[in-house]
Formats: sequence, C-alpha cells, structure tokens
Amino acid sequence: MIKVQDLHKHFGGFHAVDGATLEIAEGSITGLVGPNGAGKTTLFNVIAGRLPPTSGTVTMMGEDITGLPPHDLFHKGLLRTFQIAHEFGSMTVRENLMMVPGDQSGEAIWNTWFGRKKIIEDERALLKKADEVLEFLTIDHLKDEKAGNLSGGQKKLLELGRTMMVDARIVFLDEVGAGVNRTLLNTIADAIKRLNEERGYTFCVIEHDMEFIGRLCDPVIVMAEGKVLAEGTMAEIKANEQVIEAYLGTGLKNKVKEEAGA
Repeated sequence: MIKVQDLHKHFGGFHAVDGATLEIAEGSITGLVGPNGAGKTTLFNVIAGRLPPTSGTVTMMGEDITGLPPHDLFHKGLLRTFQIAHEFGSMTVRENLMMVPGDQSGEAIWNTWFGRKKIIEDERALLKKADEVLEFLTIDHLKDEKAGNLSGGQKKLLELGRTMMVDARIVFLDEVGAGVNRTLLNTIADAIKRLNEERGYTFCVIEHDMEFIGRLCDPVIVMAEGKVLAEGTMAEIKANEQVIEAYLGTGLKNKVKEEAGA
C-alpha cells in the first residue's frame, strides 16, 4: 500500500532520515521500532505530509504522494496520530468526533440560509456515527465528558476514534502507548486489531513497548540512525545481532552475552 524509496530528510548537516526504503503492505499492522533518535517520527512526518522530504519518494497504491500536504492525504484516507494527543479540550468527546469529517454542509454559508434541512440531516448522521465509534471503542460512557478531562489512554482512544469518522485506509500511530496504563493499552490493542480484521484498516505503529508490538505487529521494521536496519517477525528481530547492538551498544551487547553464558 505504501512504498518508501530512498527517502532522506536533512536538517542542516543532520540526516534524520538517511536513505530509508520500506513497504507497508495493505491489510497489515506493521511495527516501526528503534532507539531514540532513529528517525521514526521524522519518517512518519514526511510520509504524512507534515515535512517535505529532502529527496526520495513515497507512493500510496502506486500513486506518487511525495510532499502532498496533510489535508490532501486526509482525503485519500491516510491519517496519523501523535505522541501527545491533540484533542479539543473544551468540547465533549462526542463533539470532538463530529468535528472530523471535512466539507460538512453546515460549513457553507448558502446552506445556513437555504439548506437548514440538509444541515440537520447531516448532523444526525454524524451524531449516529460518533456514537457507534464510541461504542466500538468502549468509551461511550464518556461521550458527554469534556475531552480535556480524559486520561492519557482515553485521549489515545479518542484519537483512534477520529480515524474511524472518515473510514481511514491507513493510519500511522506514533507511540500510542506512551503514558497509558496497561489496562487501557490492552483496550487500544484490541481496538486496533478489530479495526484491522473487521474493517480492513492498515496500520503502521511506532511503539517502544515490545510486548505491545509483539502482540499486534507483523512485520516489524527496525530503524537506526535514519536507516532501515532490519525487518521480520518479532522473533527474528529479537534474535538479530545488528538490532541488539543498535539498542544496547557493543559494550552492553557483549556484557549481556557474557552474563547469558555464565
């Protein structure tokens, strides 16, 4: 579905993404892991149109989408979430969801004068869909709560719910488990799995929680120093010498080996 070819993103002399090449298969839940500073979030930002690449290409279903702005990618079904949730804190959870779809009839001045019926019908449909999304995510009891009052995990579920309001085709999740307790993290994992299996969503997930990645993701792609270092199943990744060294460093890697052999 997504193909990244020889992608570079430079900030002056710093090469945050340095020739990354990878594919995200349609219908997969692909994990993207690596040590801090590996270039994972920068790669997400380039694919999702928040940053222009220095060079290289990104294609989606064979279409070149390199450098397209986020709003164009949104309409193509490519969405991303962030390490820190971006909710409208003073609005209710349900209202946050209803804000998502673009080109709503109420946005047109003409309709506010002559299309009131259409606006009312559309709002009813949005309300119904928002309630269905909240029920799917098991947070329907929070529908009238101000979004700013939610816990970190509940906000991550709300962000996932936003992607459901527009029937996304591929969703990039950036550290969805950051600051989330284990119970809510399991709820998030279940929702991702159901969206993948029942609705055909494709996901690419950045996460430092290897248990979470191992439960959900196949394949797993490892980045280090802006490059793709390895790809495979979680078992293959855990056994990969280059991956171990990238995470632990040569000294610690040798110490782990010595302790394992002792």
